[in-house]
Formats: sequence, structure tokens, C-alpha cells
Amino acid sequence: MSKEIKTETGEIALKEIEFKSSKYEKISFKDYETLLERYQIELLKLQKFVKEKGLKILILMEGRDAAGKGGTIKRLTEHLNPRGCRIVALEKPSNVEKTQWYFQRYVAHLPSGGEITIFDRSWYNRAMVEPVMGFCTHAEHKDFLRQVPKFEELLVSAGIILFKFYFSVSKEEQKRRFESRRTDPLKQYKLSPVDARSQELWNQYTLAKYSMLLASNTEFAPWTILDSNDKKIARLNAFRCILSRIDYPEKIDAKELAVDPNLVRNGAREIVLMEDSQKSEAWRKLGSPSRKNKKDKKKG
Repeated sequence: MSKEIKTETGEIALKEIEFKSSKYEKISFKDYETLLERYQIELLKLQKFVKEKGLKILILMEGRDAAGKGGTIKRLTEHLNPRGCRIVALEKPSNVEKTQWYFQRYVAHLPSGGEITIFDRSWYNRAMVEPVMGFCTHAEHKDFLRQVPKFEELLVSAGIILFKFYFSVSKEEQKRRFESRRTDPLKQYKLSPVDARSQELWNQYTLAKYSMLLASNTEFAPWTILDSNDKKIARLNAFRCILSRIDYPEKIDAKELAVDPNLVRNGAREIVLMEDSQKSEAWRKLGSPSRKNKKDKKKG
């Protein structure tokens, strides 16, 4: 269900998507397009303010394969002035880069005054993909988790406004999207050898995510978790999170940027949810018939 919000002049400003049972209703394409255009206009206002004030905005996009990062980046940037907005998507490190301090190749791409920089995956490759796929050693992974809070504290203290988004997709939805990529010629370029093992290594990625959040969800650089099973809602929520954090001239009312806390969570909340889920799974296994049979056999 949606309702129109009107300005003082009586003109329709926005269609607000209301909550139902702590979840968004399935958003219609018309409502989605209305909201998207509205938020893209707001982001242009923000970009103008960033340019005028010399602000430095850095946005990290992380998450499992097929979680919706690329589509969100496309919608965020498609109407921004490219002179003040950059997308950084680095290839695997060269032989020279492999000899450098791990963060070194990322530093060259940090935003200057008046810029918005979006990393399509970032230094957090070493938190998830690299350790799970065996692209780094256990010691390198451990060093990264120890160093990353210090690195990000330096960025924030240097005046960089840092956003860290993690797009959270379910195993079933990821599988569905992989199948869509395999059968759609226009999407097949998105498939990679890493994608092929994502489902197989699901639990390992979950553990890596948990370790990453524990180490890097800090007061000065917190994570924002976006439920991305519905990609359209995830995109809109990314806009809301960015726009709501920074004040700029002629900004829309705060209530128009409200999010459902079940679909947008901070890192601390995600850690608790992951721990609770793990405990529930452990109790479920303890109470399963196979477990009971094994106990009975031991007693016998």
C-alpha cells in the first residue's frame, strides 16, 4: 500500500512505501521509478553540495556474488556529473602490487575534495573472497583484520565521509540469480569461476563475513547491512542511507528517507542476528532424529 506525500503547494512530491508486518510490500515498478527519480534528484543536490564544500565521500560496496552491488552502483551514478564521481573496480593485483603494503593500491583511488568515489568491492576482498578461495594465507588474512580498523580510522580522521554497505542475499536467491545469468546471454559476462563455487562455499563465506564484522564494525566506520533479496528495495535503501546522513540545502523531509529496520541493519545488529542464527542451528542439530539415534546407540 502506498500513499502520496504532498508539498506545501499541493504537488505530489513522493510516493511513500509503507511498512506491512515489518516488511515492504512488493513495490510496483511505477512506485519504484517514482522513488528512484526522486532520490536521484536528491543525490544531484548532494553532489553539488559536496563540490561546493570540498567534501570527500567514499562508498564501499561489498557482499556475496550476485547480491545486487552493480545494479545499485549503476542507479546511484547514472545521473551524477562524472567529473565529480568515480567508480573504482580494481582487477586482481599485479606482480608489483603483490609486493606492496596491501592497502597501498587502494590509497591512490581515494577521493579528493569535492569528489564522490564508489568502490565496487574494495580492500575487503581480503576479508572474504581471498581467504575463502585460498588467494591469501591465514597470516595475511589475520593481519588484514588487525590493520583495517586502524587504516579506516586514518581515513575518517583525514575528513573522508565513509559509507560501508554489505548487500545480504539469501542462498536460495543467489542460486536463482546465478541460473538467470547462465541462461541470459546479456548477463553471462557476469559469471566467473569464483561465482561457480559461491554456493558450495556458502558456510565458509558466512564465517568470513562474521569475522569481518567483528573486526571492522567500529564506531567511526560502521557497517550498514542491506537486505538485497529484493534488488529494487535494496537500491532505494542505499539512496536513503546516503542522503539521510549528510545535510545539504533543500533536502527532503527525513521521513521520506525512513527505512525498515528489518531490511537495513547496522553491523552490531547483524553480528547478534548471526550469533542467534548459529545457536538456533546448533540446537536444531542437537534435537534432530539422527542425533538422538546416535545417542541411543551409544547408550546401548
